[in-house]
Amino acid sequence: MAIDEIKRNLESKMDQSISAFKNNLSKIRTGRANPALLDSVQVDYYGSMVPLSQVANLSLLDSRTVSVQPWEKGMGAKIEKAIRDSDLGLNPSSMGDLIRVPMPVMTEERRRELTKLVRSEGESAKIAVRNLRRDSNEAVKKLVKEKLASEDEQKRSEAEIQKVTDRHIVEVDRLVAAKEQDIMAV
Repeated sequence: MAIDEIKRNLESKMDQSISAFKNNLSKIRTGRANPALLDSVQVDYYGSMVPLSQVANLSLLDSRTVSVQPWEKGMGAKIEKAIRDSDLGLNPSSMGDLIRVPMPVMTEERRRELTKLVRSEGESAKIAVRNLRRDSNEAVKKLVKEKLASEDEQKRSEAEIQKVTDRHIVEVDRLVAAKEQDIMAV
C-alpha cells in the first residue's frame, strides 16, 4: 500500500465518520419537528419489526407536528403504539387515517441534557477521527520500516495526515456548535 493510497483511505474513512456523526445528530430532538426523529421507531409488520418509514409516509404538517400516513388501513394502531412505546417521549394522536405527532415544548433542563448529549456525540466523532489518524500514521511507519518509503516522506505524510485530521475535527466542532444553537433556540 502506497502513501497516497493511505491518505485517500484516510480521507474517505474520516468523511464516513463525519456523515455517521451527522446522522446521529439528526436523531437528537430539537424544539422543531423533524421526520428523521422517527427513523429509530420500529413497527410490527406481519410478525417482523421494520422501520416506520417502510410502512408509512412521514411529513411535516407545521414546525411542531410530524404527520404519519400509513400505507395500509390496519397499521394505524400499531404505528401509534410503536411511537408511544419508543423512548422519544412523543404522544401521537389519530385523525382518521392520519396520525399526528406533536413535538412537546422542551424545558430548559431538557435542552441542557440534549446539549450534553450532542457534546458527547461530538467527542465520540473526534475520537473516531483521531483513531483513523493513528492507524494511518502507523501504516506509513510500517512502510518506512519495510523500506518502501523514506523518512522524509514519512514526515511529510504525517503533516498532511494531521492537516486532514484538523480539518475534520473543525467540521465536528462546527456541527456540534450548530446543533447546540438549534437546541437552545426557543
